[in-house]
Amino acid sequence: MKKQAFNPYLPSWEYIPDGEPHVFGDRLYIFGSHDAFRGYVYCPNDYVGWSADVTDLTDWNYEGVTLRKEQDPRNTDGAMTLFAPDAVCGPDGRYYMYYIPNHSQVVSVAVCDTPAGAYEFYGFVHYEDGTLLGEKEGDDPQFDPAIYRENGRNYLYTGFCFAEDTTRKGPTVTVLDEDMLTIIKEPAVIAPTAFHATGTSFEGHAFFEAPSMRKRENKYYLIYSSIHNRELCYALGDSPEGPFEYGGVIIDSGDVGIDTYKPSDLLTNLHCNNHGSIEEVNGQWYIFYHRPTNGNQFSRQSCAEKISFTSDGHIRQVEMTSCGLNDGPLLTGPEYTYHAYIACNLWNLYPDKQQDESQRPIVSQEGSDGDEVFGHVTNLVDGATVGFKYFDCRNVTKIDLTLIGYMDGCFEIRTNPNEEPIAVIPVSECNIWKTFTGDCVIPDGVHAIYITHRGGRVPTLGSFRLY
Repeated sequence: MKKQAFNPYLPSWEYIPDGEPHVFGDRLYIFGSHDAFRGYVYCPNDYVGWSADVTDLTDWNYEGVTLRKEQDPRNTDGAMTLFAPDAVCGPDGRYYMYYIPNHSQVVSVAVCDTPAGAYEFYGFVHYEDGTLLGEKEGDDPQFDPAIYRENGRNYLYTGFCFAEDTTRKGPTVTVLDEDMLTIIKEPAVIAPTAFHATGTSFEGHAFFEAPSMRKRENKYYLIYSSIHNRELCYALGDSPEGPFEYGGVIIDSGDVGIDTYKPSDLLTNLHCNNHGSIEEVNGQWYIFYHRPTNGNQFSRQSCAEKISFTSDGHIRQVEMTSCGLNDGPLLTGPEYTYHAYIACNLWNLYPDKQQDESQRPIVSQEGSDGDEVFGHVTNLVDGATVGFKYFDCRNVTKIDLTLIGYMDGCFEIRTNPNEEPIAVIPVSECNIWKTFTGDCVIPDGVHAIYITHRGGRVPTLGSFRLY
């Protein structure tokens, strides 16, 4: 049985949003905030680390707690949560993590000898006179720090602005000295907010939050979350300080802009804010992003997709998939059981932009935060559809669905959501997990699988097999 990667790529009981991917040495590290299962606020947990060998993205190692909330001198009671961090290798070979607790307006920095942690508080980003960035007159409150180092210069990116806010001009870049704290070039705006975007290349996709910087060949990519909140966009420049021109959407957590299986403007997921970046891993570029679970904005999970570039350096928008970091589509056969939490599409009978979000299927799990229990998909109302992409179907003639709950109807199986079902599986009420089997002939090739519930009750899908 071949080991495979899925989305989310970390265990289904782990909730790491805002993931900044970085290859240090021969390992890929994820620096993110830390949500809770059934969370009620963003990022209530301490930072934790995860890493994988660049040659095997199916095998992720838990690195433990990398920074505790109480380690920040402005948060000794732990009352503030830790928002999105980023990290870089400094001139001394140590690793510097930049972060901002909520309700703070300044950038904190922690340091460690290794990227895996644990980190210790190091200091605050400040001007030469000691004034903290974010507290000088004229400074915007600091938010979502990202750090990029090149040719002995350290570029700090920060920014946040609601679409209706007219007071902030946009994200800024601030250049830091080799101590990784002292400002040697004051903040400069590098992209417009919605109020300032009219007539610019950013109009319609103005900056909201989550700046991040990467370089590919001779181009610099400013990755950010736009005013649409659910999408990660990019802008192109010839310098880490800009100027930048809007490039396009990389990924949208509602798959808006994707028209291969639906009209372009339809939302086919419960969407939320988005935050992440691109990274090259063993010769392949990926976009790292997050998705919501549990029917709310506060239990987000890390996902990733392969991306490709045009000849002039632009990034093609990609759809959300279940296979993500996997080397190709997922395999089929009796030995391969797929847990339902790897679903990449969730909608009800009418997947349009105005539908009641409470009627969408929900990725969830049993137990409490931290319990190592596989996720499932619940809230399967009548007409609810769960989509999975993609599978390398070979000799598939049957499907197993493992379900629990009150149900009195059937499940329809499709490889195309716009066509008639290729299988219909009757189901009945069960108080424990029970497997229902049906004939399901799928032509050899790469296919999506859409599972639609028809019935008056609301069962839960645990897993399935194609064989």
